[in-house]
Amino acid sequence: MNIKIITDSAADLSKNVIEQYNIDVIPLQVFLNDQQFEDGVTIQPNELFQGMREGNVYKTSQPLLTRFKDVFEKYAKEKTSCIYIAFSSGLSGTYQSSVMIKNEVLEEYPDFDCEIFDTKCASVGLGLVVLKAAQLAANGKSKAEILEAIDFYANHMEHVFTVDNLEYLYRGGRVSLTAAVIGGLLNIKPVLNVEDGKLVPIEKIRGRKRVFKRMIELMEERGNNLREQTIGICHGDDEEGAETLKIMIREKFGTDKFYVNIIGAVIGAHAGPGTLSVFFLNKEAK
Repeated sequence: MNIKIITDSAADLSKNVIEQYNIDVIPLQVFLNDQQFEDGVTIQPNELFQGMREGNVYKTSQPLLTRFKDVFEKYAKEKTSCIYIAFSSGLSGTYQSSVMIKNEVLEEYPDFDCEIFDTKCASVGLGLVVLKAAQLAANGKSKAEILEAIDFYANHMEHVFTVDNLEYLYRGGRVSLTAAVIGGLLNIKPVLNVEDGKLVPIEKIRGRKRVFKRMIELMEERGNNLREQTIGICHGDDEEGAETLKIMIREKFGTDKFYVNIIGAVIGAHAGPGTLSVFFLNKEAK
């Protein structure tokens, strides 16, 4: 059976990957004053990051409900079995909305075969889960096998990241104004992760080089068989920083498989330019 993989734009997948595996991506929304955009459709990451550098303040929201309705109805009519791999319910109402719309579609199409999975993951952490599922689907694996892999990858995906400017986390309500001002003056960079689907600060470090070193240490402490994994790296319009992090990981762990991409507009609106993140498994995949 051909299983259709669906996700949302918070997975921060490249267009090449989306096209290669024919993944259906539902865009979240970005707002600038009275202008409304769809992540990856009518606003691109580079455009957003440049706007943020110029002082623009963007807000974000979950996808339009009609987006879910259109996609779910399409596969219901086609009698296509699908899996929607969702952005963390701890960071967005996207998952909850998808469940609501699925139930509406089931009223008209009671045979609609769609599993919805709350990954508790974000950005390329979510993207790596989706990528694994899409690869398995392309190889003809059963729905049960794909769901088992999604469950494993989602539950063992580590997210470690840092932001270049605390101002953007302040705007999003993640840190206080005092912390943002002092952090900027002292060149303090926070290291954060995702726990149970929510953003949690780990520690604050002064200077970018020390932050990179600490991120590598956290990978060593938490990761499992990092040499054989595909390591995800995502950046806020900072290819140089991403390349530096990639080289450090390769030198430390001997890793040669990486998935590197720019952060999408929705995640980027909260994290800001210069954000760097790394994603890896804390348990060896079966």
